[in-house]
Amino acid sequence: MNTLVFTCGDINGIGPEIVIKTINKIQNPSKRKIIFICPSNVFEHAASITNPEFEFKILQNFNEVIDSKKNIIILDIGKVKLNVGQPTKISGLTSAKAIEESYKLISNIKRSAVITAPISKTSFELASINYPGQTEFYASLTNTKKYLMMFLSNKMKAVLLTIHVPIKKVSSLISFEKIKDCVDVLEKSLIKDFNIKSPEIAILGLNPHNGENGRIGNEENKILIPTIKKLKKNNLFGPYVSDAFFGNKNYKDYDAIIGIYHDQILIPFKMLSFDYGVNYTAGLPIIRVSPDHGTAFDIADFGIAKPSSMISAVKWAEKIISNRSKNE
Repeated sequence: MNTLVFTCGDINGIGPEIVIKTINKIQNPSKRKIIFICPSNVFEHAASITNPEFEFKILQNFNEVIDSKKNIIILDIGKVKLNVGQPTKISGLTSAKAIEESYKLISNIKRSAVITAPISKTSFELASINYPGQTEFYASLTNTKKYLMMFLSNKMKAVLLTIHVPIKKVSSLISFEKIKDCVDVLEKSLIKDFNIKSPEIAILGLNPHNGENGRIGNEENKILIPTIKKLKKNNLFGPYVSDAFFGNKNYKDYDAIIGIYHDQILIPFKMLSFDYGVNYTAGLPIIRVSPDHGTAFDIADFGIAKPSSMISAVKWAEKIISNRSKNE
C-alpha cells in the first residue's frame, strides 16, 4: 500500500481547500493511506468551505500517526491564526513546519511520497526562511546537492538548467559542469523514476535563432555545442531554437527537454498542460511532487479552486513509487 503525505502549503491560500478536494477524489482504503499535515483549525475552516467526503482522525503525536491503522489522518501541527488571502509570517512558519514534518514522515515509511500544496515566497521571507522555494527546502532536508526542478504532464517532461534567477544572470550560470550535472540527474531520474531505459534528451539554445553564429550571442558556440558533443553518449541533442522547437512540436520526439531559463519552459508547458501540470523534484532520495500553480490568494475562501493539478500530482507520485520499487 502507498502512503501519500500532503502538506497544507500556505494556509492563507487555496492549499488546504484543494487537498480536501483531492482526498475526496482519490480516497481508496485498499490502495493508499493518506496523511494531511495541517493545523486543526485550518483544516476545520477549509472543511467548512469544501465538505470532506471521507472519515478521518485528527492526531498530534508523530508516532501515533506512524502506527495508526486509520486510512486518513490529519496531523495537527498546532492552531494558528488565519489571514485568508494574504501572506503572513505565521503562514510562512506553518508551511515550513509542514514541510519538515512531511520529510520526517516519508523518511520512516516505505512506498511513500509527499504532495506539497503551494507556498508563498513572500511568507517565507516574512518568516525569515532562507529558501527560494520548496524545491531547495527539500534538497536541504535530504542533503542533496544535485537536483532538478522538473515539470511533468502527459504531453512533455522538462527541466530547468537555472531556476529562479534574474534573466541578466542566466548567461553567467551556463557551464559544461552545470549542464553535465543536469543531464546526469535527469537521465538517472528518467530511467529510475519513469522506467525509460535509454532516454533521449533535447536541450534548448539560449539566444534567439541560437545566436546566429555569434551575431546575437555566443553561448551556443562557446558552451552549448561543445558540451553537447562531449555528452553525445548521453543521448543529448541540440541546441534547438526554442520557438521553432515548440512550434513544430519537436518536444514530442524526446523523452525530456532541458530549458536554460524559467519562462523558456514554463510558458509552453503551461500552455500545453495548465490544469494538469505537475512539479517534481528530480534527484532526491524521497518522492516530492506538487501542483504546478501558486497559492491563488485572490480566490482563497471562495471554494472555487480546482484540484486537477494536485490530482495529477498524486497519479505521477504513485507511478514513481511503482517504478522505483521495480528499479531499485
